Amino acid sequence: MQIKQLSEATEELLLIRPFEQGFEPENQAMFKAEKGEIWWYSSRELWIGLGKSPQLPGIIKIFRSLFFKRKDRWPDEIVLDCKGRTPDWIENAVNGIILGGYDLQLYKTEPKPLSAFFKTGTLSVLAEKHSPEIDDALYIAQKTALVQMRIMDLMNAPSNYKNPATLAEWATESGEKNGYKVTVLDKSRLEELGMLALLAVGKGSEAPPLMIVLEYEPEHYTRTVALVGKGVTFDTGGISIKTAANMHLMKSDMGGAAAVLGAVELAAQLKIPVRIIGVIPSTENSVDGLSMKPGDVIGSYSGKTIEVIDTDAEGRLILADGLSYAIREFKPDTVIDLATLTGSVIQTLGYEAAGLFTPNNALAESLAQAGDITGERMWRLPIWDSYKEEIASDIADVKNYHGKPLAGAIVAAKFLEAFTDEHPAWAHLDIAGTAFGDTEFAPGRAGTAYGVRLLRVFLSGII
Repeated sequence: MQIKQLSEATEELLLIRPFEQGFEPENQAMFKAEKGEIWWYSSRELWIGLGKSPQLPGIIKIFRSLFFKRKDRWPDEIVLDCKGRTPDWIENAVNGIILGGYDLQLYKTEPKPLSAFFKTGTLSVLAEKHSPEIDDALYIAQKTALVQMRIMDLMNAPSNYKNPATLAEWATESGEKNGYKVTVLDKSRLEELGMLALLAVGKGSEAPPLMIVLEYEPEHYTRTVALVGKGVTFDTGGISIKTAANMHLMKSDMGGAAAVLGAVELAAQLKIPVRIIGVIPSTENSVDGLSMKPGDVIGSYSGKTIEVIDTDAEGRLILADGLSYAIREFKPDTVIDLATLTGSVIQTLGYEAAGLFTPNNALAESLAQAGDITGERMWRLPIWDSYKEEIASDIADVKNYHGKPLAGAIVAAKFLEAFTDEHPAWAHLDIAGTAFGDTEFAPGRAGTAYGVRLLRVFLSGII
């Protein structure tokens, strides 16, 4: 899709005119501009309601919904009336329009047709005059949406199309194309380095575990941020096997890895002036005679020993090695890990927000502000030392699960904290309820690319 600015509309093109609620044009009293309301004024104009004083993240959803619902019926050339709108508003609207053409039909032999507009059409934004700020907004909107859709493809792919090697190939190809370094630590290298927690989780799978390391280094930077993403490409629960009812959804258990992959690729494309290290421990958690068992005591890259109470609490095990490696090898100023880690966070926050855990108030505020700006929201939960006893083990340094029907997400975060070497600026995002869920854009659950826009805003220093 080509995207450009216009200073005046052309009559031959479809003009989309957005209005806030309360707008009642003369002779068109039935149009109240309620959110998502569509009203055809003529064959060449479409009016859409934005509702009452919509926040910017809501603009994305309105336009994505509009273009998704009509995605097979758009002309090849469209003009969006953006007069009086800010560059941020325009960025959100265009991002939503592009996402409205996301095609979930990844493996259908006879897919429903998609309008050529989304591939070869032209979207123009109508402004009072040409603006470099609007050009920047259009560029960011398009780059962001394209990365988001690539991440959605990764999230939506089933496990027979996606394993740790697939994530490594994705990262390697992206690094070559976008100019950042990618190193893949294979099983033999993991053994040399002593990544014993990651190796223990991967013992039951034919697909060997890997650690994928991404290094984006701009020409000028003053800080280094490490992003660590859980990359479990399928999670059976291991010997502590999950129930069958929703196990098919566990193809999405690499949502943290997907967010890190997308954030690094987008940062490289936008040339964000921050050195970014991405660390992705990746494995399957399968059931096999070789699988680790409840009660096993395993080692870790940090040197700490771990008593495995529940093999379905595997994400925190691989993140333990990922966090320790990122901190000790790269000495970042800030460390953020993202993981579809616990069902507990969904019980606490539902599907509206991720859980945010950090002892650093300034980092918590910055991440929360980025969440509010992007609509990829989070809510801070406590990580007090009074929870530390929940990970105490009789025979090892720590245990991976407390076995109680309470504070599950908090205890998981407390476990991860033990592997941060008391880093002063570490945050954990539990994205189990936000990375993959029910939306109007899919008949079932689907990937959301949660974290890509959030991290882009955070890393860009907009806040």
